[in-house]
Amino acid sequence: MLSRLKFVPMRLLQAVPVAFGVTLVVFFMVHLIPGNPAESILGAQATPAKVAALTDQMGLNQPVVQQYWHFLSNLAHGNLGESYTYQVPVLTLVWQRAPVTLLLVAYSVVLMLIISIPLSMLAASRPGHVRDHAVRVIPLVGLGMPQFWVGVMLLLVFAVGTGWFPVGGYGDTMMDHLWYLFLPALTLAISISPVIIRSLRASMLNVLESDYVATARSKGAGGRSLFAGHVLRNAIIPAVSIVGVNLGYLVGGTLVIEKVFAIPGLGSMLIESIFARDFPSVQAVALFVAVFVVLVGVLTDVVYTLLDPRVDLTQRMNA
Repeated sequence: MLSRLKFVPMRLLQAVPVAFGVTLVVFFMVHLIPGNPAESILGAQATPAKVAALTDQMGLNQPVVQQYWHFLSNLAHGNLGESYTYQVPVLTLVWQRAPVTLLLVAYSVVLMLIISIPLSMLAASRPGHVRDHAVRVIPLVGLGMPQFWVGVMLLLVFAVGTGWFPVGGYGDTMMDHLWYLFLPALTLAISISPVIIRSLRASMLNVLESDYVATARSKGAGGRSLFAGHVLRNAIIPAVSIVGVNLGYLVGGTLVIEKVFAIPGLGSMLIESIFARDFPSVQAVALFVAVFVVLVGVLTDVVYTLLDPRVDLTQRMNA
């Protein structure tokens, strides 16, 4: 099995130019944000002299290319700079907030599977039936609803209207976290489930036409036992790639949803940093997200390889 995972170091090596490209794009884009960070830091005490002095102290009056080279030099030593807003190393802020975002992503994936798998099985079990058409409408409706709108609707109904869930926050204990994050995780799950349902349904229909399923039926297998033992186990292999690809989209969605639900994760940090023109914090969050997406892609390939012995990604990468 280890011989089949030789592609992992190569894929991780490919993450280096991706991370470099992200730093390049993000660094120059954040410098296009209008305004001077020194003015945001000084606030009401900002005077031309103080702004000029602080700008010089932070090196913001240097050419952008020189600033970028200084940023890369620090990055090579594991230093992403200090937050202009919080006056602490941005790595400290990232490590404090990353667990919140990662828990939200994992929670969303669990809810997405709980929603997608039963609906896909329901649709594939009777193709062309009323319930199949009903399930197929869900992706059309779901893809047309913006994430923030779904989040606001869930807030109005289940938090403000009924009081079943908190309006925002994160809580203190693990149970509190799961309770506070349920609505935002459900929002993200609803946004990604349509794609998974459509993919998983199509994959199940292909598996249902295979010879081994016909053999299982001839031996008396049917209903839930047929789907659980033969169809779902094989149909979920192609869906793994779809889930892996959409995890990047899911992480991007958390950046907005965290702000809607006042969750102290990386998304809230990014938006606050953009408005405060906190360049180091913006760059750190963007770099973290980029590396996370690349690692998810590698993990997806590993899972796909382990689930399907016929796949040899080492040969594919060398081709």
